[in-house]
Amino acid sequence: MVYILGVPIKDERPVKYALLGFYGIGRAVAENICAKLSFHDTLKVKDLSDSQQTGLSQLLSNMTIEGDLKRQRDANISRYYNIRSYRGLRHAAGLPVNGQNTRTNAKTSKKLNRLQRRSYSTSSIGTLGWNRVLPTAVSILQKIKHIR
Repeated sequence: MVYILGVPIKDERPVKYALLGFYGIGRAVAENICAKLSFHDTLKVKDLSDSQQTGLSQLLSNMTIEGDLKRQRDANISRYYNIRSYRGLRHAAGLPVNGQNTRTNAKTSKKLNRLQRRSYSTSSIGTLGWNRVLPTAVSILQKIKHIR
């Protein structure tokens, strides 16, 4: 087993398919990398020379993959939430972000994120958590009537 940038790669796999093990590298990007380094489609990882391995690791180190890409994705999501955009609120609620239907679909997302959504409210009237309840308009009007 060969390690490139800390990611284990099986020796028997062709390089083109072994690159798919990196987070952020898909089929098209893997083919472009192999074409740029002039690797044959059937070249296996165990057949790579030391210079080919260093060239591959140098090329991969210049790309945004693995942990860097995950940090960038998380930073984008937190930026959406901090500016209080619609997408950020949907992320916070654990609901579909890109306009998908939620009446019949997204049931798995709703179930998995149910506890997270309970502590999140889109309206100013409702609950803030499990125990604290915000005053509703009706309870405020009742208090005003009792004061008079």
